[in-house]
Amino acid sequence: MSAPTVDSTDSATASAAASAATDAATYDLTSRISPYLDLHMMFPLLEYIDSLISAGSIPYSSLDVAQARLELLKPTHMVDYAMDIYREVHGEDATIPAEMEEQKAGVFKELEELREGQMKLDELCRNEELRANLVNSNQWNVKTLVSMPTHDITPETIATYYKFAKFNFDCGDYQQGRDMLENYISLYSSPPKQRKDSGEGEGGDDDDEFGGGGAPSSNSNAEDEKTGNPNMYYLTSIDLTLLQVLWGKLSCEILVEDWEEASVALLAVKTAIESLASSHKLPALEALHQRTWLLHWSLFVFWNDASGKGLESMVELFTSEKYLQAVTTHAPHLLRYLTAAVLLCKRRAAKKAGSNSNAEGRRLLRDLVKVMQQCEYSDPIVEFVDKLSVKFDFEAAQSQLARCETVLSTDFFLCKQTELFMEEARVFVFENYCRIHHKIDLTTLGDKLAMDRDRAERWIVDLIRNALLDAKIDSEGGCVVMGTGSTSVYEQVMEKTRELTARSGGLVVNLRGYMNDVRREKSRKKAAMEAEYN
Repeated sequence: MSAPTVDSTDSATASAAASAATDAATYDLTSRISPYLDLHMMFPLLEYIDSLISAGSIPYSSLDVAQARLELLKPTHMVDYAMDIYREVHGEDATIPAEMEEQKAGVFKELEELREGQMKLDELCRNEELRANLVNSNQWNVKTLVSMPTHDITPETIATYYKFAKFNFDCGDYQQGRDMLENYISLYSSPPKQRKDSGEGEGGDDDDEFGGGGAPSSNSNAEDEKTGNPNMYYLTSIDLTLLQVLWGKLSCEILVEDWEEASVALLAVKTAIESLASSHKLPALEALHQRTWLLHWSLFVFWNDASGKGLESMVELFTSEKYLQAVTTHAPHLLRYLTAAVLLCKRRAAKKAGSNSNAEGRRLLRDLVKVMQQCEYSDPIVEFVDKLSVKFDFEAAQSQLARCETVLSTDFFLCKQTELFMEEARVFVFENYCRIHHKIDLTTLGDKLAMDRDRAERWIVDLIRNALLDAKIDSEGGCVVMGTGSTSVYEQVMEKTRELTARSGGLVVNLRGYMNDVRREKSRKKAAMEAEYN
């Protein structure tokens, strides 16, 4: 009997699958991202890795992932979950360690102590009518509540309330933690007051409506004029403790997957960091670390933003001077996400700039290439752009594009954008190919785009129909004839004046500095002359 032969197609498929799995493991960024994430944020990432293992897309061990999950759970209060994972690792009949049982008992004891310690403030927060009256009378703040004996609120009560919010978070109750942090932040906030119509105050009974006497109301008028920062939940001031509270709020929003509120929380943390850094309350190096953490947390927000503006906001944040410094010095691996975001929003940005404008898209790519030159990091996504935009090596770019699909589909943040990225990447290849060719054979183009001739023709027709391509198809010659591609006067003017505002601002700053120096010099000379005569 002859030995069975292995089908060559099956062998090639198996080889391709093995190569893809190897690439997935090689370019997996979980270990590089995890140091900058909260422990609780790691659980969704590990769940996704588990799904990849089940699908055979990555050569990891499920047991190793379960063990990693168990280690992450140790500092938290999710003891029941930790016990389930322990049984998963050591078998269903395994005896739960005594320290886990002791930790569970300790968690319940602390729960009761914290609940009792914050009860008065919790009851006040839940009394909507009384709380509304306190807010309207400008008495919903720490200083006033502590000074009012009727509510029995002390500084210790407020501190315990915050501890209980964090305790709920550590127990995995992110919704409750978020609600409590929202209440806590409101005690330090001063939002704009809703002014009543003039006719409503004619009876002179405003004080009764707010549940307070005339004197307290008049004493608070000065404070009423001060409104907090709208980008920071209307907080009137910020310190390191409140910064931690804002980080907690952002973490909760991410974990409950409320992406709209997470965007608000992200802006609040960013504003707080920059405020503390500018006032020197946060050392420069610590501010850099905080920005690095924020960039990593922002991946959850930007890549889940359903409004379509998330990626544009991400590119803007990542390429701003202070955050670009964090990318290049602390987290060059974030270049993957910046590169993907630029490719995905390049055409959208061009459409906003003008119906026939490509200047904005080209600017985004130029800025991206500059960042790539500053970062010591590479993967198929970054290499694809480098081969295409810098080296114009279409064969190498096509090879990297095939690997991009594997990297995208196995990346927790990018996996939902795989199809769209591949489409935009093909457009990118086509745009660059068209820049150096006036007439392109459809068969050759199909090879470049990994399509057959007919599919490539239909794809190009769609581009022309949607006004994304200045070209026409020569059916008889079987080729695409490109348009002149001349830059409009509008584009030329916009390109030359793009930095005009920034340059003008720089000149104003320099001139102001020069004038200040002149004034100081005059004052110094005047003081010297007076001293000489005296």
